[in-house]
Amino acid sequence: MNKLPKIGIPIVIIAIAVIIILFKSAVDIDSGEAGVLFRPFDGGVVTDEPPLREGFNIIAPWNRVTIYEVRQQEVSEKMQVLSSNGLEIKLDASIWFQPQYDKLGSLHQEKGVDYVSRVLQPAIRSAARSVVGRYTPEQLYSSKRDAIQEEIFVETKEILKNQYVQLNEVLVRDVTLPATIKDAIERKLRQEQESLEYEFRIEKAEKEAKKQIIEAQGKADANQILSASLTDKILQDKGIEATNRLSESPNSKVIIIGGGDKGLPIILGNQ
Repeated sequence: MNKLPKIGIPIVIIAIAVIIILFKSAVDIDSGEAGVLFRPFDGGVVTDEPPLREGFNIIAPWNRVTIYEVRQQEVSEKMQVLSSNGLEIKLDASIWFQPQYDKLGSLHQEKGVDYVSRVLQPAIRSAARSVVGRYTPEQLYSSKRDAIQEEIFVETKEILKNQYVQLNEVLVRDVTLPATIKDAIERKLRQEQESLEYEFRIEKAEKEAKKQIIEAQGKADANQILSASLTDKILQDKGIEATNRLSESPNSKVIIIGGGDKGLPIILGNQ
């Protein structure tokens, strides 16, 4: 070191200082992320400029950058809420969200990096309590799951309207009722199903009985009409027509005119 020229020492120091400054000034932001710039000598958090984009960025060495993930994220939430009649319901939901990109500076300044626990989770819990409290356990168990999912989404989105968080979807994965209530509801549903099946069988039997009555009445009416139309004269004419056809048959027979009932012929065959 003693052999180095005196001018070489300042150059080495300057080079090291430049390297340190460049290292402090370079910010590499990964895909799906953005950076919020903090200027300690110029107003603090930058909220009136777009956030730093992904890639390589150069900033003043005394400034700082906080990096946020700006792609869609998911958080799972398990909640215990009360139904309309005061029973405890366990709700398992997933929330899809992301920070508002153009409001990232304001989000950092007002909420901070832990905005999920400060803003998002309280919002979803409040909305879930409000929505589930409007329904009975029976409704939650059966037909209202899609409805409460949509209502929780709408109410959560309203709460987050000015909180710099974009809500994309709320998915209710599971609604768990107390075991005794669940068993009671299932028994009730089975009884209702059995009752519906019994009513269907009765209705089917009544329709079949009515059908048979109508068919029998139709046959009776037809027979009555036929009987009324068959007068003695018509029967005699029909008998004469049949006799004529038989007389023309090649089979041997004996026809006795006037020997039968109502004066109809008696036909005696060779058998």
